[in-house]
Order: sequence, then structure tokens, then C-alpha cells
Amino acid sequence: MRSGFTLETVSAGLLAAFVGFASSFPVVLKGLAAAGATPGQAASGLAALSAAMGVGAIWLSLKTRMPIFVAWSTPGAALLASTGALDGGFAAAVGAFLLTNALLALSGVWRPLGALVQRIPASLAGAMLAGILLILCLAPVKAAAMAPAVALPMIAAWAVTARFRRLMAVPAAVVAAAIGVAATAPQLPEAAALAPHLEWVWPTLTLPAVIGVALPLYLVTMASQNLPGLAVLKLNGYEPAPGPLLRVTGLIGAVAAPFGGHAVNLAAITAALCAGPDAHADPARRWGAAVVAGLASIGLAFVAGAATAFISVSPPILIEAVAGLALIPAFGAAMRAALAVEAEREAASVTFLVAASGVTIAGIGGAFWGLVAGGALLALARLRA
Repeated sequence: MRSGFTLETVSAGLLAAFVGFASSFPVVLKGLAAAGATPGQAASGLAALSAAMGVGAIWLSLKTRMPIFVAWSTPGAALLASTGALDGGFAAAVGAFLLTNALLALSGVWRPLGALVQRIPASLAGAMLAGILLILCLAPVKAAAMAPAVALPMIAAWAVTARFRRLMAVPAAVVAAAIGVAATAPQLPEAAALAPHLEWVWPTLTLPAVIGVALPLYLVTMASQNLPGLAVLKLNGYEPAPGPLLRVTGLIGAVAAPFGGHAVNLAAITAALCAGPDAHADPARRWGAAVVAGLASIGLAFVAGAATAFISVSPPILIEAVAGLALIPAFGAAMRAALAVEAEREAASVTFLVAASGVTIAGIGGAFWGLVAGGALLALARLRA
């Protein structure tokens, strides 16, 4: 077997890890903070997720000799941001994280569970995700009005870079935001806050957290990350057995959960950097790119404290704006899926509106109730037909 480590695979792997981290770490930190995490717990969660991603990518790529990159669930983090704090605090959220990852692992063992997720109409799944993402995607507009001196250069950096290299657009916005914050922040973080660390959180299970966080988090992670991740691999000529991939990512996600990590899954967008022809002309040698990306992800775990410290001195609306810019492509794709089938548009619209409303009923967030409302309306429409 020829080596998978060449100049092309190393550069592709480093790029995948950097883009994956820089493009969505504000979303992860925003979601964890909204779920009740302290800055230290949020930094721990970010570090645990990065390390888990790296271990998963290295193990699966070496095992299968395929470029299988692993990522955290960015839509899942957006779900946390829209759901907010739970009764029981962050410990209840961590209990939901554990259950979510257990369900992800179970999907790799018990095939009917994964098949059940695939039976959810794509229009309703897309509408639920779009509703979850809407608030964050509106944040850049609000930031431009509330903090124009920092927000407008950041948005400009994102827009200009996207015209030439779309994958680098959000990292460029992060850099512009960091420069703006450094120039305007009244106080920069102390050196002690930059050190990497892990914090254990004893999980608790509550019914509202199970229904309002664990189940929607499982659904969006499967529908928006794992299934597209498998599709990206297939598009590039790789067809690994899904079961082992789901089992491994679910198990390492469960290990990361008590340290604050919400969910680990197959990468989708960044997976294309490792699995595509830019990684290597020979598909049989591209697995090295995912291994390098995994090693780089473990290295990025050591900057989680610095990333969290940057967030702590930034205006909250600015962090939401960076997260919103990162999620605009996902929002567009979700809306396209929601409106693709004319006969299901009304039900999808109801799902979107309820999920976007931010309503909480019986301690359960709008994402779940949106899926329930849209599903009921779609069932009635099909019954009439």
C-alpha cells in the first residue's frame, strides 16, 4: 500500500482542519453558552470536540484507508443557541448530549433507527433546520446596525473573500472581527484564560432536555451532517459501511460529552477537501489528508481556551454575527429543501415558523414542536388526499 502522505494530502488536511475550526467555533461557543455553560465549560467543550474529531478521523481513515473526516455538529450547536438554558442547567444539557451520542452510535448498530430518520420528509427536516438557523442568520444585519465599526469590515471581508475562495470567507471574517475587537476592546483577556483545559460536568437527565434537546439534536445531526457526509464520500467514489462510522463517531462523542462536547459526526463540507481530487490525483491515497486533518484537529484543541477568551471580550452581537455568516449556506440549503415539494410547502412553512418562533412549551423548545406541528398538518393533508 502506497503512502497516503504527500504534499497534496498534507496541505489538503491542514486546510480542512483550519477551515472546519475557524468557520464554526463561534457557533459552538454560542450554543454551549446558551445551554448554560460557563466560559470555562464552553472552552472545555470546544477542546473536547476538537480532540474527539481528531481521534475519530485518524482511527476511521487508517482503518478503512478512506478519507473520512469527522466534525462537530454545527447545526446542533445552532439548535442549542436557539433553545437556550434548560431547567437543571448545563448538567441537564450534558445529559442530553450523552443521550444524543448514544442514539448516534445506536444508529450504527440498529439499522431501523437510521432508516426512521430517513423517513422524515426532507421538507420538514429542512424547515426545522431553517427555523433553528434563522435567528443567528439575522445577527449580521443587527450587528451592522449596533456595532458598525467592527461589524461592517467583518461582513466586507466575508463578502469579498467569498467571491474568490468561498471556503475561506468565514475564517477571513473571524480575522477581521479579531482585529476589530483587539482595537476596540477595553480589556484583553489575561494569559491564564488562554491555557487549554478540560472540565468534567456530571450529567443529569430530565424529560424536557431529552425531548427538547437530545431528540432534535440527534435528528439535525443525522439529517444535516451524517447523511450528507456519506453522500460526499459516495460522490467521490468511496462507499464505506455506514454502521462502523456511526458507531465510532457516536462513541467518541459520548466520551466528549461530559467535558461539554455536544455531538460528533461525519464531516460534510470539509470532507470534500479531503476526499476530492485536490487532496490527491489518486483516490487510493487521499486517506492521508483525513489523517493529517485529524492530527491538526487535536492540535487545535489546545487553542480552544484562546478562542473562548476572544469570544469573552467581544460584543455578544458580534459573535452571533460571525456565527450567522457561517450558517448562511446551511440556511439556504435548508430553505431549498423545505420548499422543494409544492404539496408539502404549507406543512414545511408551519414547521419553519414554529421552530423559528423560539417558543418553549412544557420546557421543550420550538424545534420539536415545529416538527410535530408540520408533521400533523402533513398527515392531515395526506389523509384528505
